Amino acid sequence: MNQILKTGQRVTTDSSRVECVIGDFLGGGGQGEVYRAEMDGRQVALKWYLLSCATARQRASLETLIRKGAPTNRFLWPVELVSSPGIPGFGYIMALREPRYHGISSLMKRRIDPSFRALATAGFGLAHSFLHLHSQGLCYRDISFGNIFFDPQSGEVVICDNDNVTVDGDPASGILGTPRFMAPEVVRGDALPSTQTDLFSLAVLLFYLFMVHHPLEGRRELAIHSFDLPAMTRLYGTDPLFIFDPADRSNEPVPGHHDNALLSWPIYPQFLRELFTRSFTEGLRNSEHGRVREGEWRAAMIRLRDSILYCSACGTENFYDADALRARAGDPGGCWACGAPIQLPYRLRIGRSTVMLNHDTRLFPHHVDEQTPNDFSSPIAEITVHPEHPGVWGLKNLSAEKWCFSKPGDPTPLEVLPGRAMRLDSGVRINFGKLEGEVRV
Repeated sequence: MNQILKTGQRVTTDSSRVECVIGDFLGGGGQGEVYRAEMDGRQVALKWYLLSCATARQRASLETLIRKGAPTNRFLWPVELVSSPGIPGFGYIMALREPRYHGISSLMKRRIDPSFRALATAGFGLAHSFLHLHSQGLCYRDISFGNIFFDPQSGEVVICDNDNVTVDGDPASGILGTPRFMAPEVVRGDALPSTQTDLFSLAVLLFYLFMVHHPLEGRRELAIHSFDLPAMTRLYGTDPLFIFDPADRSNEPVPGHHDNALLSWPIYPQFLRELFTRSFTEGLRNSEHGRVREGEWRAAMIRLRDSILYCSACGTENFYDADALRARAGDPGGCWACGAPIQLPYRLRIGRSTVMLNHDTRLFPHHVDEQTPNDFSSPIAEITVHPEHPGVWGLKNLSAEKWCFSKPGDPTPLEVLPGRAMRLDSGVRINFGKLEGEVRV
């Protein structure tokens, strides 16, 4: 392949006039090529456009994005334009994606095996990031496998290819999206990409993340003999049907063909399944008001993280499902992996949240103050084990604030100073300052 730029070649940033030295070729696509580069002593990524794509409009769009800045630090956002007198066209600088991040295609191919906690954290990061993007009046246009990466250990996400982000409603961009991720109205040609169509693409991406399957590919897909454009238009545009639609089972998953979906769907709590059902039933029919918003997904991902518990027999992650618990008269059921009866750990009811208190549970600022931004970087509490009595569990105060707690039957408040721990017992009430929680079993 004849690359546009060569190793060792030098280009210059337009605003700060810093020289960039071209390094390894990282990949190419329909718009241009991406290289590793060195800029001011640090490694960055540099995208250089093919001459046909290096238009005045693309340059103006990049200037707007650079001026606005990244909505969150999860976007590998354009930071400076670059050019060179001896090379036709232009490019831009962005942060270099770290090797720890993998594409969702790696999940589909079972090259990585993230925990449910990592998946929920990734889902939160995606919903949070697109909420901030959309709140700035911007539309991503092409939410899909190729643009989203996550760390399978921590769940942290990065969002790439942000040079196609446009102002919501801008009709001039030619990017419609990626097949299988485009909203039905875009597939039909009835609408152009917008924040509303982004919501559909986000729901598809999240479904893939948790179910490792497409939400519209069931029995009808198997009946297609020639997967050509008219067939794809019917399946994803004119006649889409959710594979778990409760009112129409004609597109349900088929055993032996759609086993990922069949296995994964019942594992998750009812509240998450209800959001997916709404996304791909009402959200198919009513693009304006039927789709799940980013804030709802974000809240659901936090709740999903808080619902995780471990099977005492095999150690597999399961979920606390309050709806299923009520339906089964208090029976938590069996482990989805080994079938052993689930033993519920202590759980903390605090505000509107229920948090499973596992051996590795941590509480964060948003748990004890609902006005605090969601952030998993600085825990304010963690579960700990008594050093001399392994069967005694406690909650350690990692914050800088004093807590108070009271034991059942004894209203006398006791203090938990920073760095100290209190014993977990059913009925203990903890005052964290803004909110009070109760330990249950």
